[in-house]
Amino acid sequence: MPLSRSLRHLAVATALLVSSTSVALAQSSSPANHFVTDSLDSYIRRGMRQWQVPGLAIVVVKDGKVVVQKGYGVREVGKPEPVDANTLFMIASNTKLFTGTALAKLDGEKKISLDEKVTKYLPDYRLYDSLASQIVTVRDLMSHHFGFKTFQGDFSFFKSNIERPEIVRRMRLMKPGGQFRRDYGYSNSGFVAAGEVIPAATGGTSWEKYVQQNLLQPLGMSNTYVSSTGFAQRPNIAYAYSNTFGPLAKVPFDNWDNMAPCASMVSNVTDLAKWLRFQLDSGRYEGKQVMPWAALRKTRDANTVISSRKSTIYPTHFTTYGLGVEATDYNGQQTFWHTGGASGQVSNVCFVPEAGLGIAILTNNDNQSFFELLRYQLLDSYLGVPYVDRSAQGLKRKQQYEATQVDPTKALAARVAKKNKSALPLSAYVGEFENKLFGHIIITQKGKQLLIQFPTHPGLTATLDYMDGQEFRTTYSDLVFGVMPAKFEVEGNKVKNVELRVNDYVEYDPYVFVKF
Repeated sequence: MPLSRSLRHLAVATALLVSSTSVALAQSSSPANHFVTDSLDSYIRRGMRQWQVPGLAIVVVKDGKVVVQKGYGVREVGKPEPVDANTLFMIASNTKLFTGTALAKLDGEKKISLDEKVTKYLPDYRLYDSLASQIVTVRDLMSHHFGFKTFQGDFSFFKSNIERPEIVRRMRLMKPGGQFRRDYGYSNSGFVAAGEVIPAATGGTSWEKYVQQNLLQPLGMSNTYVSSTGFAQRPNIAYAYSNTFGPLAKVPFDNWDNMAPCASMVSNVTDLAKWLRFQLDSGRYEGKQVMPWAALRKTRDANTVISSRKSTIYPTHFTTYGLGVEATDYNGQQTFWHTGGASGQVSNVCFVPEAGLGIAILTNNDNQSFFELLRYQLLDSYLGVPYVDRSAQGLKRKQQYEATQVDPTKALAARVAKKNKSALPLSAYVGEFENKLFGHIIITQKGKQLLIQFPTHPGLTATLDYMDGQEFRTTYSDLVFGVMPAKFEVEGNKVKNVELRVNDYVEYDPYVFVKF
């Protein structure tokens, strides 16, 4: 998921640079990459310090051999346990290629057709537009073809107790802002629907069981998990951090299990090395054809054009989307990758088959670009691009951008600090409100504040502090949802509705909840 963030000073910076663990594994027969052999450690340590990343794990595969597989920094700020090659991170949207690969395998076995209408497998499936409902295919579900805005619907579903069949049903309530199969918008719910095709086509085999039996087990990915439930109880985990709304702070782990096919998986760089070798060897692993190349290749076919313009920064000219993976022409070589964003953890998985190159990077601060800039730096070093310090380049862009910005949370705090008297008594804002897609919320009064409860989001609450007019500051109990303005619409002395916003990481557009 794309992240736009601002960075602040980290008082515990020294903790970030606990000596890296593990050692580089066997060198490949290829000529030595001097950036990797001479500069990688110092580059990563410096970047972690500058971008305030507590812990990072990386693997680089070249020509069938693992040339780097190690960890840097710490799993938890203030504690000495280091990140190593077996430290678990949430890989979030890097789950999507596992889903795309599973469905491509079923397509290759003639158990489904990627170009068959979704209603063949999910008869009740509908979209907001009746024509799109009639023609939407399994391929469309994973190609971001709905015309939705990026992340549309995610506030409704993310960290909720809404189960997969109901998420799929509610997609018909999501009014697209663009045109079907023309306007790109990144859709998590589409992959949830794609995951539901698997049990429909296999006589009841769940997405979890199918991925475990057909991908993880054959590749020996024994420390990779299809469920995020219980992540906090596993040994050797990286904790999640963010400094989006203040100093670096620990944030709760996501539970993506209700949206599992788009984001629930947990892994480490030791296991992702196996996934990369499988991708680079045309579906083979350890000499065995785990999946036919003809089927695997379908995950990489361009289903969606994201961009067809030359980058002003990188040696690329286009970006396309397949079945859970993006593609571009990095310095003339076809390059595939995807990023993943969970609360407090972001990841990157990339492979360049023509160069026999694979890269995976896992980190535990969601408010930084280093996890992507490090990928570009490694691509430069292997694909013959003259050296430019990508981290320094990105840091400069960030600093220039931030110099033009005003911290929105400070502006909200200043309005609250004026202690204005609300236009109506607080009791007038109390009641139940409903949004058809999201469901209902409950607003109660607690002293001089209002409190929002979200029945579909267990444990999530928000406080409302009056600012001025009909606007309140919304502070969500889960930092990931953010600190945002809320605006009530009033007619006379009666409240009609309230508009709520969340952090862009969750969803860009506001939701209007009508009082009933």
